[in-house]
Amino acid sequence: MKRLSTLGLAILAAYGMLGSQAAMADEKLRVADSLPVGHFFAEYATKFWMEEVTRATNGAVKFDYYPAEQLGKAKDLLALTQSGVADVGYVVPSYASDKMPLTAVAELPGSFSDSCSATLAYSKMARNDGILAKKEFEPNGVRLMFTLVLPPYQVFTGKKPLEGVKSIEGLKLRTAGGAMDATVRKFGGVPVRMAAPELYESLSRGTVDGMLFPYASLLSYDLAGITKYGTTGENFGSAVLTYVMSESRWKKLSPEIQKAMLEAGEKTTQRACSMTDKDTVADIEKIRQKGVTFVHFDAADRKIIDENMAAVNEQWAKTLDGRGKPGSEVLKAFRAELKAQ
Repeated sequence: MKRLSTLGLAILAAYGMLGSQAAMADEKLRVADSLPVGHFFAEYATKFWMEEVTRATNGAVKFDYYPAEQLGKAKDLLALTQSGVADVGYVVPSYASDKMPLTAVAELPGSFSDSCSATLAYSKMARNDGILAKKEFEPNGVRLMFTLVLPPYQVFTGKKPLEGVKSIEGLKLRTAGGAMDATVRKFGGVPVRMAAPELYESLSRGTVDGMLFPYASLLSYDLAGITKYGTTGENFGSAVLTYVMSESRWKKLSPEIQKAMLEAGEKTTQRACSMTDKDTVADIEKIRQKGVTFVHFDAADRKIIDENMAAVNEQWAKTLDGRGKPGSEVLKAFRAELKAQ
């Protein structure tokens, strides 16, 4: 009896293992984004995450990757992921600021000086029981896989010189939407909301005078060659980049696959921001070599910038509070997480 019992347990264990493997056997997921081929975020994060998940699941999970808006426009990727056209979609929340307004807390100007501090603070708020996970992602029916808050955005112009903060007045500047619009208006500029893939043509034609953009993306979108002036050392806001999966698709995955994805996501988030910060000095030099003149604002401008950015932060929170959203609560939480980094 003892031998039979032992044999029976062994058989059951074997069937259990086979069952687990079978649950992981035929997952092929569609990953879609709007990033151009070779974009640093795709190289540092997207491809790495897919490889990590495939490795962690012993090849049970594989991916079909659709970059460069092959599966849909940047502004539509949240909806495409929610509907299941994409299993994992690249969502820039500011492109869907009506659906994800609270995420703009990490896009507010003046609050951080590097990518990792903001990325890790935001990631903690957007995962598990974090306030953004509960108040932003859950209502939209999506779950964060991995994220990056880009290094602080600078002001760049195609032809018009930047000779001080007053130079921003009247400029038509591309923004990603969300809090960035308020920042441009506060400095007397005219925000023009558009997705990054549309920017090259708009800047070339003079539809916009310039943009708020990070150094690395200026290179990734090949904009340095048609840009003449830019700032350094400022924080005119940022953009949050996320890859998400719909909750309905997530629930169809086995616990083993879910675990592999979450662990790979945290690893990818840390890797992406670390590599992005490391590249910043080199990116500035590459941009300079392409003929961009960098400007530094003086002490008088510094005071104006600090006052304007503080006002944008507070007005953002107050506006969301008035809409019944926890703007002030989220702003306080983000500042606390930044201090904890």
